[in-house]
Amino acid sequence: MADRSFLDWPFFEDRHRALAAEIEAFAAGLDIDHGDTDAACRALVTAMGEAGVAAHSGALDGRLDVRSLCLIRETLARHDGLADFAFAMQGLGTGAISLFGTEAQRAEWLPLTRGGKAISAFALTEPRSGSDVANSTMTATRDGDDYVLDGEKTWISNGGIADVYTLFARTGEAPGAKGLSCFIVTPDRPGFEVVERLNTIAPHPLARLRFTGCRVPASAMIG
Repeated sequence: MADRSFLDWPFFEDRHRALAAEIEAFAAGLDIDHGDTDAACRALVTAMGEAGVAAHSGALDGRLDVRSLCLIRETLARHDGLADFAFAMQGLGTGAISLFGTEAQRAEWLPLTRGGKAISAFALTEPRSGSDVANSTMTATRDGDDYVLDGEKTWISNGGIADVYTLFARTGEAPGAKGLSCFIVTPDRPGFEVVERLNTIAPHPLARLRFTGCRVPASAMIG
């Protein structure tokens, strides 16, 4: 039995203690088949949506409760690493939308990801720059009412199974990180390609992505 005495600390409120019990019961009831990682992640996101767990992964008003997030992730990770991964990526993939998205962007995507009806991904890392944001080379060029995306992303968690990606590309307003912007991209866009699925010691959906003349509307820019 895990030590839960920390829940008595005044740092937590009664609602956190209730949440901890709820997540513990949810996680204890999980039966995850690790034979098919993609299917397992899809099933986990669906289950989290139905149980209301995924609702904590994003916020329609842009306000996230870090204490709740820590309790959820700690509990899920103690039961199964893939469960923690699935929850964390729902939040990371939509973090920019929660914090900086327009009302329309939040209204379109957060009910889906919070409800477990859409899987999200965070596309930042590139083959030559890793996660060194200032050296990102992928471009987003304005063309009328659209932006045209060109370049590659790699080591993208949920790559290949995500329904929505928050993707960073260079729009060039300033050097380094100040010349980057974030876009909402769906995999049905022409020019979006999953080039390679990647394997790691801890299996989870991971991919290298290529964008060739991939057009997204200007309204897909976040912030």
